Amino acid sequence: MAAGARIKVTLECMDCKQRNYDTMKSKKNDPERIELRKYCKFCRKGTVHKETK
Repeated sequence: MAAGARIKVTLECMDCKQRNYDTMKSKKNDPERIELRKYCKFCRKGTVHKETK
């Protein structure tokens, strides 16, 4: 397995700016920042979550 093929990223809610999720992504398949629709427990609804540094 290639060293450093996958990296850990944190996802932030675009509505309330809370950092809710940690996940892994492949630098090879997703070189740009990812956006996922996830449930935010602070907003209590499904919102767009964007990758942060």
